[in-house]
Amino acid sequence: MESIAARPEAEAVVEPERRVTYGELGELVLASTRAMMGAGVGPGDRVAIWAPNGLGWIVAALGAQCAGAALVPINTRFKGEEAAWLLSASKAPLLVTTVGFLDTDTVGMLSSAETPLPDLRRIVLLPGSQPAKEASDAPEIEPWSVFLDRGDEVDPAAATARRESVRPTDPSDVLFTSGTTGRPKGVVMSHGQTVRLFREWSDFAGLEPGDRYLIVNPFFHMFGYKAGWLASLMRGATIFPVPVFDVPAVLSLVERERITFLPGPPTL
Repeated sequence: MESIAARPEAEAVVEPERRVTYGELGELVLASTRAMMGAGVGPGDRVAIWAPNGLGWIVAALGAQCAGAALVPINTRFKGEEAAWLLSASKAPLLVTTVGFLDTDTVGMLSSAETPLPDLRRIVLLPGSQPAKEASDAPEIEPWSVFLDRGDEVDPAAATARRESVRPTDPSDVLFTSGTTGRPKGVVMSHGQTVRLFREWSDFAGLEPGDRYLIVNPFFHMFGYKAGWLASLMRGATIFPVPVFDVPAVLSLVERERITFLPGPPTL
């Protein structure tokens, strides 16, 4: 929020078809927060996101956190049963996802999973998703535009007050381990821990206001999420989300947009 107030006209997120300033991002996040509250999301809840890198991921995540919920990112390469287990373990009542990324039908995969999801009440499809078929025994499914309408009954002042009531000690997210030797384990981090850690990371990495940060690392991972778009927003940099790594496309983007910040392994 400090970057929004300090740099409202500066670019916050750039996608192929859209360029969003910090001021516009603030408006999008407020609408997302109101929708989350209108859908009954509040302190103590978990909101899961199963989607590729993009503006929608960021807006949904910040809206959930400003409403008081903790974020549960899900690996976009997961199969239905893997995602269902995480949703069941986290008891998330709301899932934000896409249908069609890498030709996957996330809603269909969840419907076919054996793990029951009694806590999942609503699935929200981000813009650009293909239509999803709603099964009779599935949670309610709605596009992002309809979901936003749920915020119409929530006063903007109430949403702002909810955001301001979130404390540094409140959970910001539950990041699950890889589960290499067993079931994944959920690791809870607070807002205060996150801000302190990634403020220091930004200092160490040299991320500065005005940097143009191309983020290839997936948002479901701490690197793409906290050392990625969150650190960028904290610093007042510009985010260039890349959902799938493609060498020619990335090189073209680096040249065209004069990218200044691109972390990754030496081979990248």
